[in-house]
Amino acid sequence: MSATITVTHRHGEHVSVEAGGVQLMSYVYKPDPVAFESRKPYAHPLRTLGGRHVSGYRPADHRWHKGLQMTASHLSGQNFWGGHTYVPGDWYQELPDRIGSMRHDGFAGITVGRDRLSFAENLTWVANGGDEWAKERRDIVVHSVEPDEGTWALDWGIELTNVRDTPLVFGSPTTAGRELAGYTGLHWRGPRDFGGGRVLGPGDLEGEAMMGAQAPWLAFVGEHDFVDAHSTLVFAHAPENDKAIHESHWFVRAQEAPMVAFSWAYFDEFELPPGESFAYRYRIVVADGAWDRDRVTRYLDGHGWS
Repeated sequence: MSATITVTHRHGEHVSVEAGGVQLMSYVYKPDPVAFESRKPYAHPLRTLGGRHVSGYRPADHRWHKGLQMTASHLSGQNFWGGHTYVPGDWYQELPDRIGSMRHDGFAGITVGRDRLSFAENLTWVANGGDEWAKERRDIVVHSVEPDEGTWALDWGIELTNVRDTPLVFGSPTTAGRELAGYTGLHWRGPRDFGGGRVLGPGDLEGEAMMGAQAPWLAFVGEHDFVDAHSTLVFAHAPENDKAIHESHWFVRAQEAPMVAFSWAYFDEFELPPGESFAYRYRIVVADGAWDRDRVTRYLDGHGWS
């Protein structure tokens, strides 16, 4: 049975969800102070029902990594990821004039039930210099808060419309020439103690084999410092993503900088013509304990998409 949740909205700053005395998530939409980190909304902290932290914020290696956030590392010459920009032949460069932002324009609606929060957010993707490039409708749902299972879930949907008079071209450092760096799209940064975590996928996919792979889900199992405990995050595609504008691949690192991205432009660029839109939808399951493939499969089979 799902638990009762408490939702707090501090207007102009964040929306947070609590259950059983634990803040599970805070969705922060107040603009960040540092433009170089690509100002955008993000979800942090993320916690399990047992109160374990499972997201990282501004780590020393990448200050622009902030919990769970939508990104676009290479977009028509601009960087909506934040931080250093990969330049073919010149490695990573500090190019602040290429850093874009995602502006929170307001909530189209917020619905709170006993055991479910859903909200729709309107955003504008703004290039460096102020030109508006895209309008986004973002749908966030927190649901399936199940103490008996030690789990809760967050669904994240995006519909993006090109408002320029030229195509938007989506890529990644890999499309620009760097191997194994296809990061872009919805991105999660794990806490530092998740370094060395275990990465699982369907079948026999595991560890490094998941980098650049295509699969409906990926699980990341981390072990915490200070306490004898593990936590698992499951990242899953909604069924309709199979028919999205461009195929997706997994970007994952599990050592010093634990992270996962639903990369929508890992190996090849794609274009969004003027006036047209694309959509993706994802699910992140946050669980206490170290899950194996069978546990992941049972959960996903038992929690359908609506």
